[in-house]
Amino acid sequence: MDGEDDSNLVIKKRFVSEAELDERRKRRQEEWEKVRKPEDPKECPEEAYDPRSLYERLQEQKDRKQQEYEEQFKFKNMVRGLDEDE
Repeated sequence: MDGEDDSNLVIKKRFVSEAELDERRKRRQEEWEKVRKPEDPKECPEEAYDPRSLYERLQEQKDRKQQEYEEQFKFKNMVRGLDEDE
C-alpha cells in the first residue's frame, strides 16, 4: 500500500498548481525589485519558453561548442610549418 502512495506522490510532483506558480512569480518579482535599475521595466520579464525537446536543445549546444572548437583551430591548421629542408 505504501508503494501506491509513493507513485501518487511522484505523479503529483509533475504538476504545478496555480498557487505555486503565483508564489514563484511573486518571489521572482521580489528578486527583480532588488536588482532592477531605473531604466528597467517595473514588471519582471517572463521566462522564455522553448518548445523544443531536451535532445534538440542539447544538440544545438553541442553543435555550437564543436563549431567554436573548430574555429579556434582553423587558422592553426591553415598555416604550414617549416620543413627541415627549408
